[in-house]
Amino acid sequence: MTTPAAGAPLAEQVEQLLSQGSPLTIVSAGEPVLRQGIQPYDGQLGPALLGRLVAAMRAAMRAAPGVGLAAPQVGVPLRIAVMEDPATVPEEVRLARGRVPQPFRVLVNPSYEAVGSARAAFYEGCLSVPGWQAVVARPVMVRLTGADEDGRALDEVFTGWPARIVQHETDHLDGTLYLDRAELRSLASSRAMAERWGGATPVVAARELGFELP
Repeated sequence: MTTPAAGAPLAEQVEQLLSQGSPLTIVSAGEPVLRQGIQPYDGQLGPALLGRLVAAMRAAMRAAPGVGLAAPQVGVPLRIAVMEDPATVPEEVRLARGRVPQPFRVLVNPSYEAVGSARAAFYEGCLSVPGWQAVVARPVMVRLTGADEDGRALDEVFTGWPARIVQHETDHLDGTLYLDRAELRSLASSRAMAERWGGATPVVAARELGFELP
């Protein structure tokens, strides 16, 4: 991928990025854009270009495949993320994780706060950290505020797996990767996950790898 000129206006950077074709390349951990300050969106791209970026992010998320994607993950330092989850998982997993289908959403300048004190720990992965997963304990319920791509206010409470997606993607906009919050003793390759730790909960992994769950 050709990196857009860092000193160019954001609109020009995004135009250059979109000109490189689809799907967009998802940047990996180690790229500064995943760790640096991200600008709030205040119209830098205009409605038409914003719509094109959102469409390209949606295509990249689906192609990966994933259930969420933040603009920094495609090299754009703006507080924008998308999420969508068909929740095509076994019933045991769906029930244990509170995973229910989520329609496509655009999150502009999102922030979240925990609702209550309940926390849950599950294996979590990231498109910017391919090939690995680790257990992350997160609030079970969060209140999301922000706006959608048309500027309409968002103020919604999410629970279960949708709440986890909201937290994961919003964290990206603060320069935080899931590994920053993870129980590192739980870190597992995709192969190990498939062969040993792919259950609905990480209870067995916690016992065998020697870490605690909340």
